[in-house]
Amino acid sequence: MSNQRLPTVKIRESKPFQCKFELRGTDASVANALRRVMIAEVPTIAIDLVEIEVNSSVLHDEFIAHRLGLIPLTSDRAMTMRSPRDCDACDGDGACDYCSVEIFLRAANRTGDRHILDVTSRDLISPDPSVQPVDFSPELDNQQEDKGITIVKLRPGQELRLRAIARKGTGKDHAKWSPAATVTFVQEPEIHINEEMMEKLSLEEKKELAKSCPTRTFGVDEDTGRFLVVDPEAYNYDDGVLKKCEDWDLPGLIEIRPKLDSFIFTVETTGAIKPHQLVLNALDILKQKLDDLRLPQRADTTTVLGVRS
Repeated sequence: MSNQRLPTVKIRESKPFQCKFELRGTDASVANALRRVMIAEVPTIAIDLVEIEVNSSVLHDEFIAHRLGLIPLTSDRAMTMRSPRDCDACDGDGACDYCSVEIFLRAANRTGDRHILDVTSRDLISPDPSVQPVDFSPELDNQQEDKGITIVKLRPGQELRLRAIARKGTGKDHAKWSPAATVTFVQEPEIHINEEMMEKLSLEEKKELAKSCPTRTFGVDEDTGRFLVVDPEAYNYDDGVLKKCEDWDLPGLIEIRPKLDSFIFTVETTGAIKPHQLVLNALDILKQKLDDLRLPQRADTTTVLGVRS
């Protein structure tokens, strides 16, 4: 097909909780669809049901249950895990090993002094090694230790015992299942400088023009006096430098246009899924959605042709 596109994805930077990648050879509709799938349709595992056995803390049961649900759990096997509503092993009750994981919490402050006990996500006990509270140690300095996400503080004599059930879900069901903290994309800018017009400006005018862009996209070489594009991807379409050209009555000195088929994504996750795996899972889900949209249309076409013949 003459209008067929072959999008490409290239990972630029990968960190424990953040990654950057390029998406080229497609348009904004596909880029936005990929972004929305990463936020709302990639499944993760989160605490969904909580049974409180003992709670003598200052927080109500519902408050603690809400906090537990928002604690990110490692969800590497969420894509292959059964959904509670589709599980035939437990008839949708969500209480079997195929679609749920039991997590326990046993904490009590037995000290006799005024010591306050912090109950954190590190106190959650999961028998499944693949479903554990997220460890944020890679984001901390070597001298720091991840103490976990605080759930409640217990005074001497207070106790908290509970049983929780973690299930598979997506961000469409509840925000606690969303693996993405932030997903943004920008169109890569295409910057053209009229060198003939630029040579007519003085060194001070070039510096002033470069400073008019708050993101430091432009700069001036002190030795040669040449106006340079230092970091084109830092440009955020604020139009500050273009307005400066208009104020000086120099239209066409700098032209900036977005590339309609090139996007730069920044993905930050909650830790439930690694950033690069989130991108790959989202691509698989988007591909499946497109296949589901395409295959029924083929069947309808075949039926119509059969009737006409």
